[in-house]
Amino acid sequence: MNKKEIARFKKLLEERRQAILAATDAVREEGMGFDQAELADEVDLASSEAGQSLNLRLRDRELVLLKKIDKTLKKMEEGEFGICERCGEEIGIKRLEARPVAEMCIRCKEELEKVEKGFAE
Repeated sequence: MNKKEIARFKKLLEERRQAILAATDAVREEGMGFDQAELADEVDLASSEAGQSLNLRLRDRELVLLKKIDKTLKKMEEGEFGICERCGEEIGIKRLEARPVAEMCIRCKEELEKVEKGFAE
């Protein structure tokens, strides 16, 4: 992979990182609580709690993605970006375009998913 492609991925990841941080700050400023007195009945309360739960799960997922982005940016600094952590081969550019934080090439990822699927059955 050439320096121009790496720079493009780095810019993409840094923009995504900033977007996640901005969204996290917005949620923090907005507050996660709600005033039960403002809710008309149990249905409204249940709906608010379900919405809050969904927001927390989405936030957790974004924090996991943030960690992956940070790990990928570190790999870029160390010259290891785009290398499969399992087999050491280059990860295809199409895969990285679809998932810039990919840690494995598609072949290794498919093999791992087959193994994981076997444990789930």
